[in-house]
Amino acid sequence: MVALLLAAAPLGAGAEVCELDGAEDAALQRQLTGLLDWQGLTPAVRRGELAVSLLVLSDPDRPRLAQVNGHRMMYAASLPKIAILLGAAVALDEGRMVLDPTLEQDIQNMIRYSCNECSNRVLERVGPEHVLEVLQRPEFHFYDAEHGGGLWLGKPYGKAPAFHRDPLAGLSHAATTFQVARFYCGLEFGELVSPEQTRLMRKAMSEPGIQHKFVKGLAGHDDLQMFRKSGTWRDFHADSMLVEVDGQAYVMVALARSKLGSAWMEYLAEPLHRLATSVPAANIASKPALAKVIVGPAP
Repeated sequence: MVALLLAAAPLGAGAEVCELDGAEDAALQRQLTGLLDWQGLTPAVRRGELAVSLLVLSDPDRPRLAQVNGHRMMYAASLPKIAILLGAAVALDEGRMVLDPTLEQDIQNMIRYSCNECSNRVLERVGPEHVLEVLQRPEFHFYDAEHGGGLWLGKPYGKAPAFHRDPLAGLSHAATTFQVARFYCGLEFGELVSPEQTRLMRKAMSEPGIQHKFVKGLAGHDDLQMFRKSGTWRDFHADSMLVEVDGQAYVMVALARSKLGSAWMEYLAEPLHRLATSVPAANIASKPALAKVIVGPAP
């Protein structure tokens, strides 16, 4: 494990960001598992090929969580670039970096367009091991080897070798849907960094530049404020999004290992949105069941 720095206490020390003990909601869980079954995705869940977390934040005092394989670490491609974003925000708060126009543009392009070269430049300025140290700080705990791992970034993007693979699974770019949901929860409630750096993070994560997966699935809505990071590499697909609409807020995260993963996420986005915003269950089936469209026969 990367040794934690013992310098001055970090911002927010003393309390863990977005503590979700007791947030599991039985009714929401039944709805989520029912939705996945209706979409024909239960076999993929059972095989460990799909993980989903849905976190409803409309009542700040009572977050509601439902998930399948939420603590299963999976390769997450570009989604862990949010770890670089957090590392940069923390470094700016601590005075270890100064924001200039070039850095700000790289941060935005890293998140909105998943620019690998931009990501590597920001990572180098923050310091690769510093990113991992931030993820493991007690107030964040976005990676915790004693509780299933979580969000990890141990390799630049491209052909460069890994500098520190995760201790549990040996992955270079990894996540669990649960820990990514906690990240967005902290962003929504302003618990990650200072208000100034929270604005920087939210700006970078707004206006998604890649129109696929969750974004494509919610294309019919023009009233949503989206904060999003996705990832794709070969058969590995990831998407994550904080949505704000009409005074409500929720987070949806999905990780998949399947050539159909992108389509799974597109078709899940609208019904997950309806579950999170309390649209009557009878109205969830706005699109054909996924099984009728792309899943095909069970292997």
